Amino acid sequence: MEPQPKLSAVIPNELAGKRLDQALSQLFPEYSRNRIQDWIKAGAVALDGHPAETKRKLIGGEEVVLTPVFESVTQVAPEAIPLHIVYEDEALIVVDKPQGLVVHPAAGHHDGTLQNALLHYAPALDKVPRSGIVHRIDKDTSGLLMVARTVEAHKILVEQLQAHTVHRQYLALVQGTLTGGGTIDLPIGRHGSDRKRFAVRPDGKPAVTHYRIHERFAAHTLVEVQLETGRTHQIRVHMAHIGHPLVGDPVYGGRARLPQGASPELIAALQGFKRQALHAGSLGIDHPETGEYMEWESPLPADFEALLDALRRG
Repeated sequence: MEPQPKLSAVIPNELAGKRLDQALSQLFPEYSRNRIQDWIKAGAVALDGHPAETKRKLIGGEEVVLTPVFESVTQVAPEAIPLHIVYEDEALIVVDKPQGLVVHPAAGHHDGTLQNALLHYAPALDKVPRSGIVHRIDKDTSGLLMVARTVEAHKILVEQLQAHTVHRQYLALVQGTLTGGGTIDLPIGRHGSDRKRFAVRPDGKPAVTHYRIHERFAAHTLVEVQLETGRTHQIRVHMAHIGHPLVGDPVYGGRARLPQGASPELIAALQGFKRQALHAGSLGIDHPETGEYMEWESPLPADFEALLDALRRG
């Protein structure tokens, strides 16, 4: 844990009656309420010279001293892994992630991740929660990710995600022919017997996926998908649940469905596509410093485009 310079303030009278964590989140809006609560519990907040309690009601006039403490991510080693950066400034980095690159170190993937690459590219991210990574996409999904370069930007971008104001649009190739677009509003939680899988279940977390037809093929459909929430495997689980799993999905896809009369080339292309056909092609946010709306596009990767070409030829 690495302490930062101390911050001090006098509780204004208009915050009298508020809980300490509520008051501090207003006095220091660059930090989230959860983070402030953690600091209070860790003894990093003093009120009139004494350790403070989260639920302490204020009367106004108290002197508060806050010592921000951030987890260092030095256990994640910087690695010189090439990054495709489509935009960056002092507050933000937007990365176009290739398929096959894991976002965070985890069991079985202790290095060689996007987080390792970011810490090499911008070492100051060591002081930002999760090295600035605000949201994830699966290892074998390609496309756009936003990374916050400061604690303040991280808080604002997380709030935009929670408010469902971030524009995230994907292209997904699904099995079967859809007749039209729609919305899937079904909760998602961990699978009852396989902890590596997720499933639609009544006790899961709310999950909303909007989709519309982009292009139809003989036995497949290319859909544009827009996320309202961002649950793990959300698009893959939702589309499989309605009977249209993603092509190539090794977890939720089942056996590849081949169009009747498919050419040997198309059969080879479908059977040879060994990852979920999913690409995060569009990302839009309100810039965390300027408030200006910004949007980025990512072209389909070559393997996905080649599969679509094979489907068009039949």
